[in-house]
Amino acid sequence: MGVSLSYKQLWKLLIDRGMTKQDLRKMTGLSSASIAKLGKGQNVNTDVLIRICTALDCDLHDIVETVRLEADSSKKNEFIK
Repeated sequence: MGVSLSYKQLWKLLIDRGMTKQDLRKMTGLSSASIAKLGKGQNVNTDVLIRICTALDCDLHDIVETVRLEADSSKKNEFIK
């Protein structure tokens, strides 16, 4: 079982504040590529997350949460013969 990061809380926070991803990009000076990675739930540098927290005056737990991934049972026994 693995763990992944989810940025759903970030998007909810933006909605609650009436902001768009473009607003966030302008506030933080982040590249479009970094915003796209966040939108796809991909990993980003911690500096990106800190810039977002600073711009939005919030804590890391306000924008990111960990999500447990279910183990793929089809691969679990792949090497057991």
